[in-house]
Amino acid sequence: MLPATLSPAAIALLDHLPALPEVLLLAGTCALMIVDLFVKSERRDATFALAYAILAGCALATLFALTLAGFDKYYLFNKLFVADLMSHLLKLAAYIAVALALAYSRRYLYDRGLLKGEFISLLLFALLGMMIMMSANSFLTLYMGLELLSLCLYSLVALNRDSAVSTEAAMKYFVLGALASGMLLYGMSMIYGASGTLNIGEVSRQVGNLSANASERTILVFGLVFMIAGVAFKLGAAPFHMWVPDVYQGAPTAITLVIGSAPKLAAFAMAIRLLVNGLLDMAVDWQQMLVVLSIASMAIGNITAIAQTNIKRMLAYSTIAHMGFMLLGLLSGVVDGNWLNKDDAYSAAMFYTVVYVLMSLGAFGMLVHLSGRGYECERLEDLKGLNRRSPWHAFIMLILMFSLAGVPPTAGFYAKLSVIYAAVAAGQIWLAVVAVLLSLVGAFYYLRVVKLMYFDEPAGDAQAIPDDRMPRMLLSANGLALLALGIMPQPLMSLCFAAIKGL
Repeated sequence: MLPATLSPAAIALLDHLPALPEVLLLAGTCALMIVDLFVKSERRDATFALAYAILAGCALATLFALTLAGFDKYYLFNKLFVADLMSHLLKLAAYIAVALALAYSRRYLYDRGLLKGEFISLLLFALLGMMIMMSANSFLTLYMGLELLSLCLYSLVALNRDSAVSTEAAMKYFVLGALASGMLLYGMSMIYGASGTLNIGEVSRQVGNLSANASERTILVFGLVFMIAGVAFKLGAAPFHMWVPDVYQGAPTAITLVIGSAPKLAAFAMAIRLLVNGLLDMAVDWQQMLVVLSIASMAIGNITAIAQTNIKRMLAYSTIAHMGFMLLGLLSGVVDGNWLNKDDAYSAAMFYTVVYVLMSLGAFGMLVHLSGRGYECERLEDLKGLNRRSPWHAFIMLILMFSLAGVPPTAGFYAKLSVIYAAVAAGQIWLAVVAVLLSLVGAFYYLRVVKLMYFDEPAGDAQAIPDDRMPRMLLSANGLALLALGIMPQPLMSLCFAAIKGL
């Protein structure tokens, strides 16, 4: 309860405190764009320092709101915005991902003349879109956050406007992204037409009543199909994956690092808000769709990645496969009307998403670090004999590949184990067996990278490894974090379980 002596303005300010991180980020990014106009250093020290200060301020504001609210849930702006434990935890993970992306990318962009204020501003505005999606409690808010994120990512892919490959990737991403957004919006309009509300909580209550009526249920299922298609595109799940390999390969590696990390947290939040918060009573319908998406993603991702010679394209298909595993956790929550498994399954999917983002940051961060001025480390041959040139780089890459493959004792192993266990607990044993078999197929192309690093001779045109101390330290921490989470996953898993329980 708030003290009675507070003025109405102070009470209103405290009531809106959970939205303080978004306000700080918006104001800070606008200030950053103005400051960058007066920065003359090509390395943009002041701009980077301000960006890190903004991220630190947002993190402190989120922790402060989390401390005050605890596990309680708060609705703001006429219930358009919700602040709960899941949104707080995903925002903290997004701050870390964006901070690492800035640190990993700095030298790479500087060497190529792409280190501009636009990159930092677009990245922070993309983060704002992610945060809005994580706290969305309305179709309107969710779509606004999604479009803010998407438009920033389209611009980032096209940042190197002198590159025909990057421009082509940006055009493909924009056209297909617009199509997916239209499908998502159409699905939302169908749900709105049946329920009469845009509020996700109200939709959940209305769906429970409408699903008993055959004609109303038909409209709901029709809208649900389009919504699932939009969500699958943003996740990069098959068969809506066609943009992922081209964009990952065509964009500068630093931009690929951004696309493959933090936005996955926002896409997971969108799936939870729409399917779990809004349409849980229709779980029997959307679970059947997720089964198809999950199997197709794991199969297409793992099998197609074997044929790739470009490591960025290989990691793109790896992303598709990993999103299939995440969907495996989502579809295992409710089976035959039994909701007893939903907290374990959805928390396993959340844990998997956070761990995947950490793995993706490390893998693409290593490629960025190994790329020198005028040289791109993006072919598998570029990693030949890496252990002889730098045992440290090879060891960190070994941890990252083992974690992506799901080899113990890395975090990737526990993440896969948790979603497979959720599928078994839900009675989806055949699906768990398929996931294990496809995971074994996927282990081949990860172990191939290890073989190239440790058992092949360095290529004759192998480039010298850049000496950059800060990314080395951060990559070390990134790799060790994956080992630590694999050995002691329970603290993070407990937080994920509490966040899902609070929904």
